[in-house]
Amino acid sequence: MIKLYTSPSCTSCRKAKAWLQTNHLNFEEKNIFAEPLSENEIRQILAATEGGVEDIISTRSKVYEKLGIDFNDLSLKEMIRLFKEYPSLLRRPILLDEKRVLIGFNEDEIRAFIPREIRGVARNLIYMKHSVLYS
Repeated sequence: MIKLYTSPSCTSCRKAKAWLQTNHLNFEEKNIFAEPLSENEIRQILAATEGGVEDIISTRSKVYEKLGIDFNDLSLKEMIRLFKEYPSLLRRPILLDEKRVLIGFNEDEIRAFIPREIRGVARNLIYMKHSVLYS
């Protein structure tokens, strides 16, 4: 199951949600402002990233600028506390499943959430359509 972490005013979050719905993918949405992330959720997201905390921090956030913290100097527990207290520190949307994470909305990268078997069927349909058109 895909987990979609969003905030209500986020345009990219709305795009990601619409894309998932358009592609008929099941997902569970969580508004991180109405229901802050749990410690376990933050750990899962961090573990799935390639760059760790640097991948998920919103450096354009007013809170980030106001706090002026070097996240490299913080312990994991301190980071988790900050993310729970200030959810706007997190880049959004965050899409997470058992195999991958996507931070932010990217039309090309979000396609990785389409199950492999469905991608294979779609590829075959495109190939068949191409073959019929040009034969």
